[in-house]
Order: sequence, then structure tokens, then C-alpha cells
Amino acid sequence: MTKSGAEKKRARRAVTASQNGSRDSINVTPPRKQAAGKDVFQLFAEKVRDHKEFVSRWAVLQETRVEYFRGKDFVSFLRNHPELKEFLESDKNLEIEDIGNVLLRKNLLVRCDRVVKIVRPGKRKLSTWPAHLEIFPDQVFSENDAFFAWTFVKRRPLWQTILSFFWPVLTLAICLFPVYPHQCKLLILYACAGVLLLIFCLLLLRGAIFGAIWIILGKRVWIFPNILAEEATLRELFRFWPKKDEEERPKWTARLFYAIVAVFVILLLRHHAPNEAARARYQKRVSNIIDDVLEWSPRLALSGMMEKQQETVVNATETNNHFTDGSKAGTEEGAPTDDMDGETSSDRHEDEEIGKSDQHEDKEVLGNEEDVDHDHI
Repeated sequence: MTKSGAEKKRARRAVTASQNGSRDSINVTPPRKQAAGKDVFQLFAEKVRDHKEFVSRWAVLQETRVEYFRGKDFVSFLRNHPELKEFLESDKNLEIEDIGNVLLRKNLLVRCDRVVKIVRPGKRKLSTWPAHLEIFPDQVFSENDAFFAWTFVKRRPLWQTILSFFWPVLTLAICLFPVYPHQCKLLILYACAGVLLLIFCLLLLRGAIFGAIWIILGKRVWIFPNILAEEATLRELFRFWPKKDEEERPKWTARLFYAIVAVFVILLLRHHAPNEAARARYQKRVSNIIDDVLEWSPRLALSGMMEKQQETVVNATETNNHFTDGSKAGTEEGAPTDDMDGETSSDRHEDEEIGKSDQHEDKEVLGNEEDVDHDHI
């Protein structure tokens, strides 16, 4: 009996499926090994970049901030840490220069060169770590005055992710500071004031030590050299001992001039220093301001607003009452004043008439006396 067309199609599908299954079973490799084989140099580059002892800096490459390192540092680092080559698996026996060239071909690195290639006036040699870079035309690994920048985005650690969620919470906590209890306000205030005082004292001590050594010995010594750096690790930020001074020694005239200026400024500040009474006044003002900040609360603010509104209402009613009372008193006093004005005007008229009659009588008396004297003569 012949098979139908549907059964033949089913048999063909089963054969092809079995053949494909046998091929897959022969060529199957573990997924981890495949991923490792594809990204082995990527993994190696990430391990090297994240290592604590690997020296690198930040610079500007074509208006983009990049992390870069020197070729000789890369060579010395791999010689001191050969265990990192284990991540390369089958390529772990490659030379360091060959590894660098593979990283360049895979676009994990890019060779750079310094933008400023001339020694600046006042310096003995070029900067060890330039701040501005440009792409080098020959993309070949070298350890002789060669710089290489990482091109891949660095994987963010877990603590940075947690910290990114913490910032909004901190912002909200700062906004809610007025409603904190009094003890919490005092704790936050004194903690922040202590940190600021520590920073200012550290910067002042740092500047004083630099100025004294620069004037006396002519050397530039900055303790905590990275305390004001924009890009620095926590270990580099609190490094105490400064770097070696590579600049020329200053002239003795400049040192003498700044010594005189420093002495003059110290004497001027000492002469204009506030006395005890002024210091007590300033302290009282500051304490009053701090007390106002610490004792503020929404309830006091609302109660103060209500009291101000009540005072304004009371003042408005009192002014209205005074205005109405004054108008009434003016209308009541208007009639007597008119009468008084009328009385005074009539009295004045009578007085004028009496004065005129008296003057007329005096004239008549004088005329009679003159006639009598004339008769006697």
C-alpha cells in the first residue's frame, strides 16, 4: 500500500528534525564559554580599568572627558599582575604589546597624544599628565611617551546605583528640616558647622604652610594636593604628601615682596581686630539668628500669621472708629464756633463804633478848650 501525501510530509519533517538535532548536539558549547570567547578582551579591559593599583587620569579629548593612562604604566602593571592575563584564556600567552594592539583593533582603546608639545615658560619639562589630548594618527601600541584612552563606558558599581536613589531622599530630608525636632536640628547644625570649620581650617593651614615654605626655602609644597581636585578617587583625595616640585625656583625679590605683604596684612588685621564688646555683640547676633532658625516651626508661623491678621483687623477698626468720632466731634463743634464767630464780629463792630464816638468827643473837648484860651487872650 502506498502512503498518502500527508504521511510522506510528516516523515520528511521527522528526518530533517533528527538531522538538525544531531548537528546541534555535536556543535553545542556552553553559553558561558561562548560569551567568554566573544567578550574575553572586553572582560580583561574592565578588570584592568577597575583595578585599584592601575594609574589613570582624566582629560579632555575632542570636547569629551575621557579616562586615559600611559603606555609604560600599562606594561609595568601587567608585569606586576600577571594573574589578570588568565581572563584572556587561550590568548593569555600573548605579549603585552600584542595585547595592547588587540585592544586597539577591537576599539577598546584609542591612542592619544598631548595637544601642547612645547615646554611652557617657567617649567623644566612637559606635563606628566596633560589635561588636553588629541587622537594620534598611528594606532599602534607603544610605551614610549604614549597615552591611551578607554573608549567603552565603565560599568557602574552597585554602590553608585544605590547612591543615585539616595540623592532624592536626601533632598527631601533637607526640605523637611524646619519640621524636625529641636535635638535633631541641633545635631545637624553642629555637624554641618563642624565640617565647614574643618574644611576652612584645613585650607588655611595648607595655604600657611605653602606660603611659609615658599618664602623661606623657595619650594612649592602643597599638603593634601588633591583636596580641591575635580576628578580624584577617595584614596587620592586624602593623600597627604605632595608631589615633587618640577617648576623653577622663584626669585628672591618675589619672595621678599610677598613676605613684606604678608607681614603688612597680619599687622593690619591685628590692628583692626574687634574688641571684646564688639565680639560679644557679634556673638549675640549670631546666636539670635541661630535661635530663630532652630525655634521656627509651621505652628509658630501660622500662629504668627494669625496674630498679624488680627492685629491688622484691630488696627483697621480702631482707625475707623477714630475717624468717625473725629467727624462727629467736628460737626458738633461747628455750630458753636459759628456762633462764637458771629458774636466776636458783632462785638468788634460795637467796639469800633464806641471808639469812633470817643474820638469825636475828644475832638470836641479840644475845640472848646482852644476857644476858651482865645477868649482869655
